[in-house]
Amino acid sequence: MTEDPFVAHRGLLFTVAYEMLGSAVDAEDVLQESWLRWAGIDRSQVSDPRAYLVRVVTRQGLNRLRTLSRSREEYVGEWLPEPLLTSPDVAEDVELAESVSIAMLTVLETLGPTERAVFVLREVFEMPYGEIAEAVGKTAAAVRQIARRAREHVAARRPRVQVDQAEQQVVVERFLAALRTGQLQELMEVMAPDVVLITDGGGIVPAALAPIHGAELVAPLLARAHRVVAALRTTTVPLNGAPAGRIEFDGEPTAVSLVVEDGRVTRIYVVRNPQKLTRLDEPTELAR
Repeated sequence: MTEDPFVAHRGLLFTVAYEMLGSAVDAEDVLQESWLRWAGIDRSQVSDPRAYLVRVVTRQGLNRLRTLSRSREEYVGEWLPEPLLTSPDVAEDVELAESVSIAMLTVLETLGPTERAVFVLREVFEMPYGEIAEAVGKTAAAVRQIARRAREHVAARRPRVQVDQAEQQVVVERFLAALRTGQLQELMEVMAPDVVLITDGGGIVPAALAPIHGAELVAPLLARAHRVVAALRTTTVPLNGAPAGRIEFDGEPTAVSLVVEDGRVTRIYVVRNPQKLTRLDEPTELAR
């Protein structure tokens, strides 16, 4: 029996939806809606199931993204993407790993819904402009212009330096060790002077409501965690295609993703909102 195309391409479809939305929960909802549409059509009329399904997921993702953009304006504090535990094959695909990184997904949040969809489909999945045009309801010429603007927008905001997995691993481990022991000087040394700390508690758990800039402010704040938390445990885990940290504060998980440039941490993304930490125990399948 031939495998259903939706099942065969599920990893790809989830990745498209997740990159558009930055949320695994919403991506799963989009896939459910897309499956219902797929189940109700005459499949003998579909010549390219993969392209057809990507179009359906993109349209559903755009609808969801437009709805979410309003609710995220009312989000308490900083909104960060939902971190995913990922398998080694994601890290081995450098372009995929970069595209699903917390840093990149945070940049994509600054794009409009259509710009984000076009950027993801073109830059990550290398879809032809004609197919993207069908998915987003624009002409191919308009899509080319949108793709150019989105590419320039992202290029101006994404991290400039590419770091290999081994270097990222070393810096993450050094950062977590300093955090675990509360070594203020070590924290200062592992972070760049202009480091930025962004935390997401969703109004559910304590978190800074705005980014904190500079090692002289960030390091003492992080060092205090060692003193105020009775049991602080840290583990290096692969999140969104790169080495990152899982921290247990008295048994409650927190995800920490770092941007590393020139051997030092330049950005720290801390996700504490428990509603976004349900994907830290089982790897999520991502695919291009």
